Amino acid sequence: MTVKHDFISENQVLGNVQHKVALPALIGSTGVTAVTADNFGRKVIPAGTVVGGSASFLDDSQAVLSAGQDANAQGVLEHDVDVTSGNATGTVIIFGFVNTARIPNVTVSDAAKKSLAGKVTFFNRQ
Repeated sequence: MTVKHDFISENQVLGNVQHKVALPALIGSTGVTAVTADNFGRKVIPAGTVVGGSASFLDDSQAVLSAGQDANAQGVLEHDVDVTSGNATGTVIIFGFVNTARIPNVTVSDAAKKSLAGKVTFFNRQ
């Protein structure tokens, strides 16, 4: 008897997984207009999305970060975050190397790159 297994792996946005610092953070569901619901009605912010906010999540563990905060960028989501039911915990890369070629539906703005300069290095390698 043959048994078939399907394995689904998450999209890896890091260019180098050994040299990174990532911390948990609350990711907000309000203002998630760029994220459309999938066929199952789930709203998922994709890995590689720049997140930030006016309050530093490094100083305040209850600070809620949101997507698209380019001027107030604090990091990059390492994995997809499902915000269908409200705020959710996500992993935010605060230091590391992110390969933008591995982020299919996310564009990292120049403002976000400037805000994260010296912390997160973005490059595009196929």
